[in-house]
Amino acid sequence: MTAPSADLSKLRINRDDPPPAVKRALGRAIWLAAGAVLIIAAVLVIGRRGAAIPVQVVTVSASGNNGAATGGNGGTGGSVAVVANGYVVARTKAAVSAKIPGRLAMLNVSEGSRVQRGDVLARLDNADYAAAVGQADAQVSSAKATLIETQSDRDQLQREFVRVRDIRAQNPNLVSPQDVENAESRVQQGDARVAAQAARVDAAAAGLRVAQANLENTYVRAPFSGTVLRKEAEVGEVVAPSVGGGLTRGAVVTMADLATLEVEVDVNEAYIARVQNGQAARITLDAYPDTAFRGSVRQVVPTADRQRATVQVKVSILDHDSRILPEMGSKVEFLAASRPTAESVTERPRIIVPAEAVRSDNGRDVVWIVRDGRLQRRDVDAGPVSGNFREIRAGLSGGEQLLVGGVENPRDGQRVKPNNQ
Repeated sequence: MTAPSADLSKLRINRDDPPPAVKRALGRAIWLAAGAVLIIAAVLVIGRRGAAIPVQVVTVSASGNNGAATGGNGGTGGSVAVVANGYVVARTKAAVSAKIPGRLAMLNVSEGSRVQRGDVLARLDNADYAAAVGQADAQVSSAKATLIETQSDRDQLQREFVRVRDIRAQNPNLVSPQDVENAESRVQQGDARVAAQAARVDAAAAGLRVAQANLENTYVRAPFSGTVLRKEAEVGEVVAPSVGGGLTRGAVVTMADLATLEVEVDVNEAYIARVQNGQAARITLDAYPDTAFRGSVRQVVPTADRQRATVQVKVSILDHDSRILPEMGSKVEFLAASRPTAESVTERPRIIVPAEAVRSDNGRDVVWIVRDGRLQRRDVDAGPVSGNFREIRAGLSGGEQLLVGGVENPRDGQRVKPNNQ
């Protein structure tokens, strides 16, 4: 009996499949890589949840009947009623221009030049005006000479009239009445010619004054004593009282009296009742944040800005300093007058915090308090913004640390670390 033949086709080797040992090694590598990724992700998540994020904070303080928020570099201190931002301006300031159009021939000043009232700042080309003055002066001299001639003729006619009249009085037969009348008429005509020529002299003198005034108008003089802030034109440029376009310039220089520097600020109308004329203020310049200057409210402008809901307040700078320059940014703290009465003991403390410390959440004002290294949300009643500050009417009592920066989307319990700690 014959045995069945073997199927040799099944003995073919599939060279595309990896060996079993390779498959096992590849599987272990994939599982190890997946595990490492999961471990790294878990570490990152745990680390993110547990790490304290550096943040900027301010500390709320309240004293007497007023309060303020202070940062790591110190606070405003004192009793601050309102805070507002503004700019340094000069009460006496002018863009000085020529009274007539012309080409600038001379400029005597530059930025920073100190000038006195009446000093010549610049001069226009004035050769034609100087010639007009000379011509007008000659006309005056000519008119005066003619006046002298007419006066001499009149005096001669008066003498002739007196002689004819006397002869007629002595002997009526020698001079007729008509001759006397004719002589008197010539005297009256002489008086009229003298009066007319005197008027011509006055007219020529007036013309001379006009020519001199035109010549004087070619000089640009300082309207007051002060300091030149900017040169608005250069020698050779055409200037005019009003700019007509093209290459025509308006003002020649801009000058100001630096002794009249003050700060103009816009106070939110919700707080304007706390500001009064003569009220003490503390001024801090953006350029010198560590230096405070004494100020006093000079004027509360009696009108409000409807669009911005603010009232402009002008604050005089009492501490004159050469570092204070026009157009510098500044912050003004209006100081509340101390009132040592029973009311001040029971009155609610006034707390003022930076505007960035108050956030809006679903239409409600909230602040984030840093306590024991974690964030806590608290609803507050905040007033409108004034000078990048807001008054907290309710919700804070003082001593809290408020989040002002470092976290875009804070959440309750989030770990944080103030930068000043």
